[in-house]
Amino acid sequence: MLALVLAVVVVQTLDPAGGLPLLSSGRVAGQLWLLAQGAQIQLPAGPLRIAPLLLTLGIAWGLSAAGRSVVALRELATPRSVGAALAVLVGVHTVATAGLAALVSGSAAAIGLIRPAVGALVLALLAGGLGMLRESGLRSAVLDRFPGPGRALARAVLAGTLWLAASCTAVVAVALVADIDRVAALATGLGGASAGAAGQVALSLLLLPNATAAVVGLAAGPGFLVGAGTLVSAGGVTLSSVPALPLLAALPDTQAVPLLAFVSQALPVLAGLATGTSLGRRLGEHDGGVVTAALWGIVAGVAVGAVSGLGVLVAGGRLGDAALAEVGAPALATGLAVAAQAGIAAAVAAAVSRWRARS
Repeated sequence: MLALVLAVVVVQTLDPAGGLPLLSSGRVAGQLWLLAQGAQIQLPAGPLRIAPLLLTLGIAWGLSAAGRSVVALRELATPRSVGAALAVLVGVHTVATAGLAALVSGSAAAIGLIRPAVGALVLALLAGGLGMLRESGLRSAVLDRFPGPGRALARAVLAGTLWLAASCTAVVAVALVADIDRVAALATGLGGASAGAAGQVALSLLLLPNATAAVVGLAAGPGFLVGAGTLVSAGGVTLSSVPALPLLAALPDTQAVPLLAFVSQALPVLAGLATGTSLGRRLGEHDGGVVTAALWGIVAGVAVGAVSGLGVLVAGGRLGDAALAEVGAPALATGLAVAAQAGIAAAVAAAVSRWRARS
């Protein structure tokens, strides 16, 4: 949080007009912090609800590191002691987030307490819990409780999800590089010279994972929306006015479907192949043969689709009540499409990988 406040202050000091005072900069940083954990800010133009996921990932990393540190310093190794420490971590983070929401809320930017409190609770429970399980050595015991090859399945789902995220991020990067002149124009087009450029670039970086999730929707088939008038999918492109953000320079320049959109449709299948290959290589001697590997490959591929749909759901949001009331890809349709494509590909890859490993 202090690092975020410092970043906002630095950007404001670059503004030749003087920028925001220190207290207002701290309020902006607090609002970004709350948005990253699911808060909704009620502005005069309508509700603002979109999580800058790069900041969300940073908060999750901090919570995981905190959990690992507590386990290491206190030498916790039993489920009871780890659970008690996790309860304290979740409680402190939730109360602190709710207190911050009450502190930065105002008449011009009202923030409810329920959404950020629930978001903070879920984030602390997941990130802190995973960190504590890893440091205490209880993660293996938890995975062994699941039926079938729990460890191999979890690692395969992680491999497929990360592969899909990395490849979709690469699509965003290629689209930005292809229109680098427009990126530069948008970065410097809003006032404040270096302050405006720094703020625009920083906000684009915070929203980069959101763009990755939107490309997942494009790759899966349903496409994604940037407001009511802008739809990008492999079936067609509809363009309308969008915010002047450098990240949005990755959008197509014309109504024609770009070649990159067609190429990206192979990404869920490739993610399924990565998932199945990882699963087939990690199955143990007593985990069955080729047919069993194929069945577990379907399960792993469907899990990749479920994780993708959840990521798309978290990445979406709204930017007011008017034309930008809906931003992002449809979560359910994206998750189902990725699950179907990745599941079939993972079944084939797991069967082939298992056959090669046993032979």
